[in-house]
Amino acid sequence: MDLAHWIDRHARFAPDVVALRFEDQTICYLELARRIERASAVLARRGARPGDAIAYLGMNHPAALVLLFACARLGAMFAPLNWRLAPPECARALAACPPRVLYVEPAFAGHARAIGTATPTADIIELERDGAGEVPVRVGSEDSPVLLSYTSGSTGAPKGVVLTQRALQWNAVNSAHMHDLTSVDHILTTLPLFHVGGLNIQTTPALHAGATVTLHAKFDAQATLDALERERITLTVLVPAQLSALMDLPRWNSADLSRLRMISTGSTIVSESFVRKVSERGVPIIQVYGSTETCPIAAYVRAPDALRKAGSAGLPALHCELKIVDNAGAELPAWRDGEILVRGPNVASGYINSPRETAEAFVDDWYRSGDIGHLDDEGHLYVVSRKKDMIICGGENIYAAEVENVLAECPSISEACVVGRPETRWGEVVVAAVVLKPGCRMTQAEVLTLFDGRIARYKHPREVRFLDRLPRSALGKVQKEAVRAAVRSEA
Repeated sequence: MDLAHWIDRHARFAPDVVALRFEDQTICYLELARRIERASAVLARRGARPGDAIAYLGMNHPAALVLLFACARLGAMFAPLNWRLAPPECARALAACPPRVLYVEPAFAGHARAIGTATPTADIIELERDGAGEVPVRVGSEDSPVLLSYTSGSTGAPKGVVLTQRALQWNAVNSAHMHDLTSVDHILTTLPLFHVGGLNIQTTPALHAGATVTLHAKFDAQATLDALERERITLTVLVPAQLSALMDLPRWNSADLSRLRMISTGSTIVSESFVRKVSERGVPIIQVYGSTETCPIAAYVRAPDALRKAGSAGLPALHCELKIVDNAGAELPAWRDGEILVRGPNVASGYINSPRETAEAFVDDWYRSGDIGHLDDEGHLYVVSRKKDMIICGGENIYAAEVENVLAECPSISEACVVGRPETRWGEVVVAAVVLKPGCRMTQAEVLTLFDGRIARYKHPREVRFLDRLPRSALGKVQKEAVRAAVRSEA
């Protein structure tokens, strides 16, 4: 069966239950099933075949989810694009697999035409302006690729990750266990659907469960807090940057969050102090670990362990395996840092038309994450750093996250990023990029004293750069390549 059977079944069991809320639209499961059927007819008339990419350019919109499930019926791949990228960046992402059709929100029509010059084979269609046709025979199956999702590119050029319908199915099962997700839940989605975090941590799992999803076009702190109160949301995903924006609102401490069962967070290393700060509001915050290549749910903390394991990325997902290995591939015992490997039915089949990169990242059914971490005695995962974030100074390994955690505890610092700068004598030296909170002042010497007695002397930054803000991706990940480039160019 294809993923659209989820919606068809709910349309029979509970046709009038609301599947999606978006602005002034309320779409029940029966109507959603009908829209998916019409969209599959449109795609078939446009010549969509199994394996074809169907691109989407726009903010969060019900049409994006309709296209995903329509692609599932046809065995095609839904390829959502990051609308924040410049047209040449989008064109480069699509070059490995030019789409059969590029659907676009009217506001991005000019953007799409600029992309289209680099992908001339694609039909560019504005939403709501395409007529239907005869409903095609369903050919999608659990083995069919259904999602072509692009990595964030925070540590290099984005890659097109191919996820099958089976991967999304098992990811939904993992999410149900992570959140105790059922049909009575009401999800708020503010993360962009062009990332697996916005699409697959709660949104598609909610539709698998027959729950209701309120979809926001993009994140706005005031609108998010309004929705949490007014629509009595039970579950939501908010990355640390979003949570910080909410906590800065005067209403944060008085808003009615009584129906909110938990907040899921991730996308970056989340410190224990941050988890405890959010938890003071009385709502459990649980961390999820994963990547585009794992759909993304690979490990998570469940609500009963939210504070006991604060700072942990949790246990391996219900239908997932993790192991920690050294550079030679040997499995490491508890508390030993090494590369995190992931295996399970939720893991991607590879990178689109990139056999060399696929062979390097996917070895003997294990996905090599490039993340560094360890397991504790109970098997809970702690993520320390990215491999590329490891700084080697005088032969000693320094994990950037360890240095960043010290900076994060300073009340005058809003955000910080630590990178390595090449240096003749030591190989690399540690440089801290720091953003101060409004009205706060610190000198380099004052920042450096934060490390005294906290971590080994060789891990201390040699230099501090004060910035107005850190460059971030749409999910709030710091784009370290941009920080490294800036540090090196100014050295």
